[in-house]
Amino acid sequence: MFAIFAAGYGAAAYALFTATVLYAIGFVANLPLPKTIDGGESGRIVWAVTVNLALLGLFALQHSIMARPGFKRWWTRFVPQPIERATYVLCASLALCLLFWQWVPIPGIVWHVADPSAALALRAVSFFGWALLFVSTFLLSHFELFGLSQIYARLRGRTMPPAEFQTPGLYRLVRHPIYLGFLLAFWATPDMSYGHLLFALATTAYILIGIQLEERDLIALFGEQYRAYRRRVPMLLPFPARRPDATAGSSAAARQQLP
Repeated sequence: MFAIFAAGYGAAAYALFTATVLYAIGFVANLPLPKTIDGGESGRIVWAVTVNLALLGLFALQHSIMARPGFKRWWTRFVPQPIERATYVLCASLALCLLFWQWVPIPGIVWHVADPSAALALRAVSFFGWALLFVSTFLLSHFELFGLSQIYARLRGRTMPPAEFQTPGLYRLVRHPIYLGFLLAFWATPDMSYGHLLFALATTAYILIGIQLEERDLIALFGEQYRAYRRRVPMLLPFPARRPDATAGSSAAARQQLP
């Protein structure tokens, strides 16, 4: 009976996640939606900044705390292991939904690109960023990242294999192509409002902090393999790789979970 419940629960969490990500694309790009990053009723600047930072902070705390191994060990005393990841995905989606709903637009233009070709190019870069992060999840293990593989394994009466260390595709160029995709999606816009700028700055700060937390966990898990990978492959921008040390080990990236 639990396996059937878990399958439905995981499918519902994944469906909500998919809908939330699709809405996020339109939210950031100001597509015709009920609420976007610049669409809706604006408020006083202090109130708007306070509310928006609180919403972003709530998402960041949920996203980071629930991803830490120590929290997972405590959390799975109450939440069955097969649905732990799906529960994480569900909570992240709900936090994003709250952000979209309560976001307070902040008017005012930081920059505006009037040239149609340049504006189109910036929008193309933004959508490329979304595509990059989506593809990057499949280079790892998309359905494991979002909790479905764990539930499927339970349905089959199997246990999940231990995390492996590997370098799929883009992970040979940068260590965090998913985060790079987010940065491109958030910053590449022909119309940067003050509200959008606040969103981009806050999420960038969170990404940089999140990378440090995630890599600390990966070093604890993989040790010198990940240290060597970190020395050899750049974090976000695909600059030429540094010359590997004699002790660098094999070229490999972690099959990691989103923080």
